[in-house]
Amino acid sequence: MNLKQEKIAVLFGGESAEREVSLNSGKAVFEVLQSLGYNVEAIDTKTFPIEKLKEKGIQRVFNILHGGIGENGVLQGALEQLGIAYTGCGVMASAITLDKFRTKLLWNAVGLPTAEMLVVQRGQAVDCEQIIAKLGLPLFVKPASEGSSVGVSKVKTADQLLPAIEAALQYDAIVLVEENLAGAEYSVPVLDGEVLPAVQIIPDGEFYDYHAKYISDNTQYICPVLSEARQAEVAALVKKAYEVVGCRGWSRIDVMEDAEGHFRLVEVNTSPGMTSHSIFPKSAATVGYSFERLVERVLELSA
Repeated sequence: MNLKQEKIAVLFGGESAEREVSLNSGKAVFEVLQSLGYNVEAIDTKTFPIEKLKEKGIQRVFNILHGGIGENGVLQGALEQLGIAYTGCGVMASAITLDKFRTKLLWNAVGLPTAEMLVVQRGQAVDCEQIIAKLGLPLFVKPASEGSSVGVSKVKTADQLLPAIEAALQYDAIVLVEENLAGAEYSVPVLDGEVLPAVQIIPDGEFYDYHAKYISDNTQYICPVLSEARQAEVAALVKKAYEVVGCRGWSRIDVMEDAEGHFRLVEVNTSPGMTSHSIFPKSAATVGYSFERLVERVLELSA
């Protein structure tokens, strides 16, 4: 199969809260594919309807939309209906993993470790004292279905909890309140079922929020970082997590250590960022993938 003979669209932008990040990722991916000689077109789904891709002769899609319809299974279902191959996870895995609540339910059902959580739904009375009694302080509040740390707060005092929940509910009808995991934070890429080296994240600030991810130049990314034994341990956990939710192609799974140093799964990103600050290319580079080769390999895994 010669993909250079196909007409390929890089889908980016969109209308989710992660639009700006997707614009940057899309530009980087488009420029690489163009430089490698692919017949590629950059399409911002905010201004171009997905259902018209076939009319443009598009045969394959590199999906670099972050959040929203790009990661929740809607785009994937539409592309399958149109008969257009695409990068990344399929309908089911995309729909499940954008929802952190249901992802954690699946992982917990097969005995995979995650942070303890309580769930708050829009319109539901909130008992802050009960939440703190169970999870302690500090804790994290996050919308169930947003990425890039949009709407996420670290709560250190009791009076901060309700405002943090109300802020998160602006983004989603379901909000997770999770225990604070005191250990190191890692992000672990998976490419075609192969777990790549974990990247330790040392954020600039209280936690790995939007500013630390995309704006600050002071956030540190360390890779390789784990011993051979610890990398094997986290790789086994991540591979199970990846398979349980049905991922394919490429994804990135975030993991944290608890106070005892045990790994706990946090969430899945099925359309990882591909910017100068992005974790996936940093990890891939340590095992010999140039940015160009990584982009091309993701495209080759499209189905």
